[in-house]
Amino acid sequence: MVLGSGSDVGKSIIAAGLCRIFRQEGIRVAPFKAQNMALNSFITPEGGEMGRAQVVQAQAAGLKPHVDMNPILLKPSSEVGSQVIVHGQVYGNFSAQEYYRHKPRLVKKVMESYRRLGQAYELIVLEGAGSAVELNLKKNDLVNFSMARKAGAAVLLVADIDRGGVFAATIGTYHLLTRGERRLLAGFIINKFRGDPELFKEGERIIEQRTGRPVLGVMPFAPDLVIPEEDSVALGRKTCAGAWSEPGCLCVGVVRLPHISNYTDFDPLEHEPGVSLRYLDHRQGLDGVDLLILPGTKNTISDLLHLKDTGLFQQIQDYARDGGHLVGICGGYQILGLAIQDPLGVEGPPRTEPGLGLLPVVTIMAGAKTTTQVQARRPGGAVIEAYEIHMGETRPQGGGQAAMEIISRNGAPVQVADGWVSPDRRVWGTYLHGLFDNDALRREFLSEITRTRRQGGEAQAGLSFRDFQEAQLDRLAELMRRHLDLARIREMIQL
Repeated sequence: MVLGSGSDVGKSIIAAGLCRIFRQEGIRVAPFKAQNMALNSFITPEGGEMGRAQVVQAQAAGLKPHVDMNPILLKPSSEVGSQVIVHGQVYGNFSAQEYYRHKPRLVKKVMESYRRLGQAYELIVLEGAGSAVELNLKKNDLVNFSMARKAGAAVLLVADIDRGGVFAATIGTYHLLTRGERRLLAGFIINKFRGDPELFKEGERIIEQRTGRPVLGVMPFAPDLVIPEEDSVALGRKTCAGAWSEPGCLCVGVVRLPHISNYTDFDPLEHEPGVSLRYLDHRQGLDGVDLLILPGTKNTISDLLHLKDTGLFQQIQDYARDGGHLVGICGGYQILGLAIQDPLGVEGPPRTEPGLGLLPVVTIMAGAKTTTQVQARRPGGAVIEAYEIHMGETRPQGGGQAAMEIISRNGAPVQVADGWVSPDRRVWGTYLHGLFDNDALRREFLSEITRTRRQGGEAQAGLSFRDFQEAQLDRLAELMRRHLDLARIREMIQL
């Protein structure tokens, strides 16, 4: 089990690397995280919703993602409440106190998933959440040491040296553990070290002397290694101001909404040759943006009000009036419309809130959640794969045409229109996530924008995003082979 001295120390990436290493060695390995809190989620082939980190880890292990790999997903919907997803389906919306009352039932659900994986695979790589020693939360813990005890797992504790305080993070964590927890702790991994690791040899000795546990490796800081992350802290690193990174590039701006979700939708654009992508808010302005994207959100009306309060609402309308190109994904699609109606109070008090008015559509919020994997096509285009995660129905009330035709949902043939395109084709929206993972659609779309914005120019030759992801996971595994004591790790987990 991979636990952390805090949030965003690299637990998910270390777990993914271990999954890739053991898969390369011919071991049937699967990832598992009992409870994940994230707004980046994915829909499995069965129509279940789970966290993206375990999707990446499943890919590293050569597996299709399954909700048993992440039986509980918490999606924050406010400062004090979350939507709770259990085995891929909505279980309810709860405050923390309300959620803790459900713990006995939820532990049973977690262990059902863990046992199914244990029967199907030789090795499980578990991941914890946040800090392993949040003392005020430990009595309700079901994802860190309480899960390690249930699994009988050898625990590797990851600490991020780049943020400073690595001795407090490692030695301090050790001294906050109970005797039973210390017995499970097999060793430490120091992550994100800059410079010559020989300079930290004395640091390793200090940690080992004060804890009696080995430092099993010092991982280097590798900013060019691209593994998708879902933590809100990781998104904070993407948010930037200043000049666009490449002169002459196609400049793509993603609006940084307070409740942004599924920002992994834009990872392929972030790494596409000839494209520079930035996350923007009201402070940066929209000058120089060739394409503006409104992403998904866990609370559409709240984020729409945020746009109005900050003045970004008017900036977006001005950008569209001046000939800008816009795309709305899921909640962003809803915001582009004429109005959002919430008669049942799905996102707060019942109300109707005017939208940007850039697409002639109206959204009615509903209590039921749509979670499907789909195959779809743009008019006249090739078949692509994507997925839906949304609450609400959006209906056209003016000129334009559907953006997509869905031809299958969770493997069953259908014929359903999705999204809408404005008559001048400069603004369109869709409920489909994962669109830009499809290489052909991404290149076709970018070429359309480039021809319009660059007076007939063509987009550069693009990457194969799947091959890119696989190459990054292989790089991660090789980096870990060089810097971790894998022989001792294998011995600890009795491989």
